[in-house]
Amino acid sequence: MKNMLRKRLYILSFVLLLFLPANAQIEGAGSSVFHFMGLPASARLNALGGENVSIADGDVSMAYMNPALLTSETDKVLQLNFAYYLAGTMFGSAMYGHNWGDNYFSASIHYLDYGKMDYTDEWGQITGGTFTAKDMCVHFTYARQLGPMFRVGATVKPIFSVYEHYTSFALGADVGGHFQTRDSLFQMGLALRNIGWQLKGFYEEDWGQHTEMLPLNLELGMSLRLAHAPLRFSVTMHNLQRWNLAPWEEEVKWYDMLFRHTIWALDIVPKSEKFYLTVSYNHRRQAEMAIKEVSSMAGLGLGAGLKIKKFRLGLAYSQYSKSNFTLQASLSTDINQFLK
Repeated sequence: MKNMLRKRLYILSFVLLLFLPANAQIEGAGSSVFHFMGLPASARLNALGGENVSIADGDVSMAYMNPALLTSETDKVLQLNFAYYLAGTMFGSAMYGHNWGDNYFSASIHYLDYGKMDYTDEWGQITGGTFTAKDMCVHFTYARQLGPMFRVGATVKPIFSVYEHYTSFALGADVGGHFQTRDSLFQMGLALRNIGWQLKGFYEEDWGQHTEMLPLNLELGMSLRLAHAPLRFSVTMHNLQRWNLAPWEEEVKWYDMLFRHTIWALDIVPKSEKFYLTVSYNHRRQAEMAIKEVSSMAGLGLGAGLKIKKFRLGLAYSQYSKSNFTLQASLSTDINQFLK
C-alpha cells in the first residue's frame, strides 16, 4: 500500500512540475499565434460554450480541453467531427481513445481549412490566381487514474500552419487534473493549455526567425449534477493567467471583465444518457462579437445529442454575431460494442 501511494505521489508531482516552465509564458501572454486551437473540437464542446474542463462522461473529445478527462469509458471510442464557418472555412477532427488498465491514451488530429482566397494588391484589387491557408494540430494524450476520485493527464501536440508559401511549426503541451466525488455528481477540473512556442516562424527578421508563444490558457471548471433531476450545471473560468481580456483599448467595468472569464452551461441529461440537450452562454464572445445597436444572440450555444444503436450523434449551433454562426456535427462509436 505504501509503495502504491508513493508511486501515485511521484506521478502527481511530475505532472505538477510540468506547470513550472510556463511561468515565463504566463508573464507575456498578451501576444500569440495559432488561435485556431481555441475552436471547439466537437459538437459537445461547442454546445458547452466552446470550453469545458470539468465534465468527464466518456466523450473522448473532452480531452481536447483537459487531458485528465480521458476515462475508462473512452476506451476504443472513435469520434469524427465537422464544423462549417462562414466564407468557406471548414474545421474537422478525428479522435480515438485506448486504455491499458488505469492508463488512458488518445490520439487525435484537428484540421482547419480557410478555403481559397484571391491574390490582391495593396489597394484590394484582384490580380489573378488563388491561394490556400491551412492549420493542423496532432494531439497525443495520456491520463492516469490516481485512486477512485482523481486523475491527471498530459498532452503533447505538434502544430503546423501553411498560409500561401509561408509555413510555421510549433510544439505545445497541455497538463490537467480532475476530481470527482464517488457518486460523480460533482466534478472539478483544472487545465493549463498551450504551453509552448513556435520552433519555426512564418518569417525572418534581421536577427533570425520571428517566433511567438502559443495562446496560453489556464482554466478551472466545476460541474454539478442534481441527484434527483436530469440537470447538470457547469461553469468554466478561462484565461485565469491574465485579467484584461479586452481585444483593444476600451473602458470595461470590473464586473463585465469578470464575466468575460466565465462560461455558463446547463445540460439536460437523463440517467440513461441516451440523449442530451445543452444551452450555454459565453459572455466574452457576446461582448466582443455582438454588433452594437443591433439585437444579437452572440455568445449563445445550443446543442443536442442522441444515441442511435451503436452510434452517438451530436449537433451544435453557436452564434458569434448577427450574421456569423457555426454548425457543428459529431459522430462517435464505441468499437468495443462491435467486438462483443
